[in-house]
Amino acid sequence: MQTPNTPPPGPDEFLNRIEKLQIHLREEELDGALVLQKADLYFFSGTAQDAQFYIPADGDPLLMVKKHVDRAAAESPFSVIPLKSTKQIPDFLKENGYRFPNRLGLELDVLPAALYLNYQRRFQGTRLVDVSHPIRMVRSVKSDLEIDIIGSAAQMADQVLDGVKDLIREGMTEIELAGMVEARARKLGHQGLVRMRLWGGEPFYGHLMAGPSAAEPSYLSSPTGGAGTSPAVPQSAGFNRIQKGTPILVDYVFAHQGYISDQTRIFALGHIPDDLKAAHHAMMDIQEMLKRAATPGMKAGELYEMAVRRADELGYGDWFMGADAQRIRFVGHGVGIELDEYPFIAKGQQLPLKKGMVIALEPKVIMPGRGVVGIENTHVVTDSGLKTLNRFPEEILLI
Repeated sequence: MQTPNTPPPGPDEFLNRIEKLQIHLREEELDGALVLQKADLYFFSGTAQDAQFYIPADGDPLLMVKKHVDRAAAESPFSVIPLKSTKQIPDFLKENGYRFPNRLGLELDVLPAALYLNYQRRFQGTRLVDVSHPIRMVRSVKSDLEIDIIGSAAQMADQVLDGVKDLIREGMTEIELAGMVEARARKLGHQGLVRMRLWGGEPFYGHLMAGPSAAEPSYLSSPTGGAGTSPAVPQSAGFNRIQKGTPILVDYVFAHQGYISDQTRIFALGHIPDDLKAAHHAMMDIQEMLKRAATPGMKAGELYEMAVRRADELGYGDWFMGADAQRIRFVGHGVGIELDEYPFIAKGQQLPLKKGMVIALEPKVIMPGRGVVGIENTHVVTDSGLKTLNRFPEEILLI
């Protein structure tokens, strides 16, 4: 096993990100933003310690750290101020030359209500405004360094998949196989934690299911569900035993240096029915069509409608991305530090693609009682369409 080594971001990278957000802050007439959520905090400051990062509309940011101060100082290129309580923040801003904010941005899409009310008390007279959309827009277009890190994650995802064929045995449970695959990922340096912004998403390494259980629906915003190990965690691998002639879905995320590659491949023991092979090839056809069409300026929702039309033409409309009225209405999503970043290749989405966005496309056919086939890769938006970062063969791999 080989682990790609990509250097971490330097000070210029973080300053560039902050300057981009400051443009949004000025456009929204905000005096500043207080960044708290771990993914956003790491993206802008370089540390995920317990901290509050104040980014003014103009000027240098202020990193206030509760725990651990010394580690945050070593990880972040910005000066660190120890923080004991949020009630100190208004005084710290004044002491460091910032004016008291009339309009303050917070990540209201993820901030718990109790914390929001706390900041209301701390900043009396200040209007608290949701700044999550500008933050997510800045994060949606990746720098060359970010793309390199995601590319390294994709290489390691390929290495994980390359070992799956040596692990599968007839009669083993899904959960047994999942543990072996996840151990391989950890050995390569998978960070373990997969961040997802959607409240209650609760992702793990991904989904690994075989045969009919892969088509069992669940609550997650995903085309696949799975029985899971109990109703307490009703998704992904369970105690179903792997049999010959059924599709084995391995839809796993590799997370490296904070960044994500999302990838799906189908395996099978011995053989697989011809109609499932045909459905898999149809999903590969849709992927290739979307890769050509996904150029800068194309609206995300238009790509989704193209995929739905093509699935209908190929005869899979009833099973595309789900098999009931509660099927998901997307065929792809942005990835980066989180699994669900902009853009969403989803119904009605008007966001135009930009060069440097990174998208996981996942056209899949869900056949109740049979299983799941399809493909997923992580791609970068270029002037000529999508560049695929994953390299593992896309055909169903027979063992």
